[in-house]
Amino acid sequence: MAILTEEQRREYWRYNLRLTLTLLAIWFVVAYLLSGLFAATLNHVTFLGFPFGYYMAAQGSLIVFVIEIALYARLMNKKDLEFGIEE
Repeated sequence: MAILTEEQRREYWRYNLRLTLTLLAIWFVVAYLLSGLFAATLNHVTFLGFPFGYYMAAQGSLIVFVIEIALYARLMNKKDLEFGIEE
């Protein structure tokens, strides 16, 4: 287990916080704005045979969320290796 300096801890936490807030912002836009607020407008476009607003609410926002989870895990594992942190 690596012992981090205070500056390394702050840098690691800043990265984690920035990544988390970015992914939450993307999730908010997809889940609430596209799937909720703008769903009626998006329904004029079809995607895979479904109205796009409906598709985003039913499947699209879930797909984006799963992708975000995988992306977060990958990026944080990479950052852990950079700082010499092991589970």
